[in-house]
Amino acid sequence: MEIYLKENERIDDLEFKGLKIVQNEKGFCFGIDSVLLSDFAKNIKKNSLVLDLGTGTGIIPILLCGKTELKKVIGVEIQEEVSDMAKRSSKLNNLEEKFQVLNEDILNLNKIYENQTFDAIVTNPPYKKKNTGIINEDERKIISRHEITASLEDFIKVSKDLLKDKGEFYMVHRPERLVDILYLLRKYKIEPKELRFVYSNTKKPPKLVLVKGIKNAKPFLKIDKNLYIYDDKGNYTDEILKIYSKI
Repeated sequence: MEIYLKENERIDDLEFKGLKIVQNEKGFCFGIDSVLLSDFAKNIKKNSLVLDLGTGTGIIPILLCGKTELKKVIGVEIQEEVSDMAKRSSKLNNLEEKFQVLNEDILNLNKIYENQTFDAIVTNPPYKKKNTGIINEDERKIISRHEITASLEDFIKVSKDLLKDKGEFYMVHRPERLVDILYLLRKYKIEPKELRFVYSNTKKPPKLVLVKGIKNAKPFLKIDKNLYIYDDKGNYTDEILKIYSKI
C-alpha cells in the first residue's frame, strides 16, 4: 500500500514478514531497546488486547503484530506528528484493524477506557527524569527521552488501572532506575516476575533492563541470563542475530 511521506521522512524495511515503518531522520528513530522489548514480550497470550504506552512511531506494536497472535494493540502517543507517522505505518502494513493509534496523553486514558480493560501493557518510556541529563534541542527527542509529559510513576499507575487482574506488564528501561521501577511496581500491585539485563559486551556494565510484571500476582522474581549485544570482537552475538532474524 502506498502512503504519503513528509519532509525528511523515509520508509524502513524491518526485514520481517514484509513489515515496514515510517521514520523521520531528523526526529527520534527507534533503537534496539524497542526491538528487544518486542522480543521479550513475544509470549503475550493469543487474542490479547494490548496497550503500548508511548508508542512513538509504532515500532513495538508493529513487531508484536508479527511476533504474536494478539487480537488488537493500541499505541498511545502524545506527539501529534509522531503519532501520525505511526498511523501511516499501520496503514502501510495493512494493520489498521489490528494496530490502532491514539494521539493522547497517557494521563487521560482513564477517561477513555474503563479500568481492567487490557490483557497486557508494553512500554518503552522516557528514561531520564525531568531536568536531568543533556537536553536535546529537538522537542520530539526531549519528550521521548525525558519525563516531560509523564513520570515513571505515571506510566506504572496508569498500567495498574488499565490492566486486568493477572494482566502482564512489559517494560524496557535503564538499570540505574531499577530500584524506582521495582518499588513503584510493588506500590501499584504489579508484582515483578522477571528481569533481564542487557549489556553492550562482557566488559561494560548493563545498559538496559527488561522487566515483566503481573498484576496482583504472588511474589517470585526470576532473573534471566544476561543478554549481550556484541561479542569480544565487536560483532553481534548469536542471540542478537537470532532476535533480529525474527524482527
